[in-house]
Amino acid sequence: MTDLFLHDSAARTKRRFVPIDPTHVRMYVCGPTVYDLAHLGNARPVVVFDVLARLLRRIYPRVTYVRNITDVDDKINARARESGEPIAAITARTTADFHADMAAIGALPPDVEPRATGHIAEMIALIERLIANGHAYAADGHVLFSVSSFAEYGKLSGRTPDELLAGARVDVAPYKRDAGDFVLWKPSDEATPGWDSPWGRGRPGWHIECSAMSWKHLGEEFDIHGGGHDLIFPHHENEVAQSVCAFPGHAFANYWLHNGMLLVDGEKMSKSLGNFLTVRDVLAKGWRFGEAFRLLLLRTQYRQALDFTTAGLEEAKSELDSLYAMLDRAPEVADSDTVRRLAEWALEPLLDDLNTPLALARLRDLRTVENVLTIGGSTSAVMDRLPMPRAPMIGEAAAAMRRAGEVLGIGQTDPQHWLKAATHNLWAEPGAFRVTAGDATLRVTRADGTMELDVESAIAARLAARKAKDWAEADRIRDELKARGIILEDGAGGTTWRRA
Repeated sequence: MTDLFLHDSAARTKRRFVPIDPTHVRMYVCGPTVYDLAHLGNARPVVVFDVLARLLRRIYPRVTYVRNITDVDDKINARARESGEPIAAITARTTADFHADMAAIGALPPDVEPRATGHIAEMIALIERLIANGHAYAADGHVLFSVSSFAEYGKLSGRTPDELLAGARVDVAPYKRDAGDFVLWKPSDEATPGWDSPWGRGRPGWHIECSAMSWKHLGEEFDIHGGGHDLIFPHHENEVAQSVCAFPGHAFANYWLHNGMLLVDGEKMSKSLGNFLTVRDVLAKGWRFGEAFRLLLLRTQYRQALDFTTAGLEEAKSELDSLYAMLDRAPEVADSDTVRRLAEWALEPLLDDLNTPLALARLRDLRTVENVLTIGGSTSAVMDRLPMPRAPMIGEAAAAMRRAGEVLGIGQTDPQHWLKAATHNLWAEPGAFRVTAGDATLRVTRADGTMELDVESAIAARLAARKAKDWAEADRIRDELKARGIILEDGAGGTTWRRA
């Protein structure tokens, strides 16, 4: 693979990626605040940086990917007061939910997942350094960062401190020297979580948490810092200020990557608009929709706004059905230079700032190889785009799709399982139903909490009906299966079936 280029938010342009240490790439991404289920917007950066981490591991010998868990925050405290549930129970449950949901959309776990509550000592140490360096001050049990002490404040977001202040919600408290100064430490009452510190019992501000955790696990300076576009200000701007001022002479993060917003039906998600959707809402449609949602996210370049629609999700699911059907039909082939070459060609767009839409388009070209060869063709616009003088065999194209899919995080399920395994919530009622066709019976039975169909007997009955030219009976069996989520596909090799 050739050079990797990434759009650096701080430089406002694409830059060739040059790691600090070419043998060890280090990346930090802001993770969830664990007080509720992850919504669709929370999932987008997880998928974006999952793909980036997979790509980096393909290029470099070692990658350390850190994504934190924020488990001390005023939102968590508020949820505990509202619900009466202990904070520890809330954070444990929602962290487990987050892990399950992200696994369901194909995201690999990060190498390190630090929790804010496990790094209070590092936060206190950073705050002490900032006070000693003249960039922070204590007042009324609080410690605040002095924005005026850092001349480059606002450089990441590209705005002056006055512009930032005008566009931000700030707490103009009497203990602040300037309205834009932000909290590093704040006092806690007896009902609020707190830790002993040189400034009294209290808890950290949000921004210092990520500075402390990245310092602990990646050092004073590392390669990539990522997150959603909405975090540029104030969170990432404040992280830069804290970290650079605590460790003069270090740049903190050398590249800043931010993904765009996720909309729902063209509008920003909002509970008041009734369009607020969680990842669980998508997964409730069936386990296949986890990968379908991932594919939907990858169809839009990560820096652009993405519009989630139900129609788009269904379309992504149909595309995966087609991909897995091709993988299922294709003969197995040994790994070869041809397979590797085709996979590298499919992944090449990722080197240009993670151009996932073009990478997916190339996967579709590989899938189309089967259609071209099946009708006896060897030349076409698709074949002309492939990086080789001859048409690949169907098995080679399928193997390349699978290999490239390892980086994109799609196409890794066993094709037979994708096409035929039961889907939770697929059946409206437990029990059994019958399709009478001669002496053949279609059965539905419970097995380990799922339902299974004896579909082959129904296919045989339909075939018998067609041979007898009983078209009404054949159509009835097809329609009955379709109503139960089973799609029949007639081909030269006979009739196959898959789940809808």
